[in-house]
Amino acid sequence: MTPSTLDKLQTRFDPQAASGMDEVFQFHFSDAGSHYLVVKDGSLAVEEGEHDAPSVTLSMSTDTLKGVMNGEINGMTAFMTGKLKATGNVMLATRLGSLFPAD
Repeated sequence: MTPSTLDKLQTRFDPQAASGMDEVFQFHFSDAGSHYLVVKDGSLAVEEGEHDAPSVTLSMSTDTLKGVMNGEINGMTAFMTGKLKATGNVMLATRLGSLFPAD
């Protein structure tokens, strides 16, 4: 994940949508290594590497993440076509749009 992508996630984060949450989103990028997001009661921490116990793990390219986050790629379509793989609490992945709304 590039620094600009991380910056965009930080600026787009909606603390109200994360109220009461305590979840870890692990990302494995085919072209940028591993990162995880810790969303806890309205706060966001972005970390590089692997979390010991993520709530959900998502594997994809950074381009797929960008497309999903900006609305150019439907997340369910990406999942069904194999561009996005998810394990763990996969329903959490559907909350990414509300946690990081488009501009």
